[in-house]
Amino acid sequence: MVRADKLYEGKSKAVFATNQKDLVIIEHKNTATAFDGAKKEELVDKGRICAAISNLIFEHLTKCGITTHFVKELSGTEILAKKVEVIPVEVIVRNVAAGGFAKKYGVDEGCELNNITFEFCIKSDILRDPMINQCQLTALGIVTRKELDTMLEVSGKINTLLIKLFCKAGIRLVDFKLEFGRYKGDVILCDEISPDSCRLWDSTTGKKLDKDRFRRDLGKVMDAYQEVLDRLKTALLGNGGTEKL
Repeated sequence: MVRADKLYEGKSKAVFATNQKDLVIIEHKNTATAFDGAKKEELVDKGRICAAISNLIFEHLTKCGITTHFVKELSGTEILAKKVEVIPVEVIVRNVAAGGFAKKYGVDEGCELNNITFEFCIKSDILRDPMINQCQLTALGIVTRKELDTMLEVSGKINTLLIKLFCKAGIRLVDFKLEFGRYKGDVILCDEISPDSCRLWDSTTGKKLDKDRFRRDLGKVMDAYQEVLDRLKTALLGNGGTEKL
């Protein structure tokens, strides 16, 4: 596979064309950002660890019937992926009140929600990723009703699968962000799933194992990410080298 021109570079990843028009190479970077880029730092090994975590999760989701952009791992920081038309919407799935949600609605962080909540944000650095509701999404033509229903259905399935996976790893899945893209007429999962895009707490101690360690200056960011990777490897592969879930 030949890596060609850079098509896009974001805060945490870069996307490159290949010699096959339907495939791209995605490279995870070491850059960590928060607060719309106001806080930024290079963290040693972040790209490799996030890629490894995301690859494990995407491979697991694929085995469970979720269609994703992931094709295969190329190197420690690079994957081969289907070239999608990214839908400019973030789907936020919440199981527990935390972060901005807890602050906005005046509830204690860690409060278990009575039901899963789905939130939508427009992917726009200029607009600072504003929240948007389902009616507004379809009214503006950002997605069709059918696409939106697919995103909701798949997000719910992913939540169920990830709760089970992280529970086996001794981790509480608090909330997470998903992105989707259009590929040959279908809406499929893309981007990444890692501590950069999830809130993950130790099931027993409540220790934060995610990007909040960077946002809140808690320290040992990469130690926490490595711990998530190690736990997922054990949960998925055990000692026998084959998936256990």
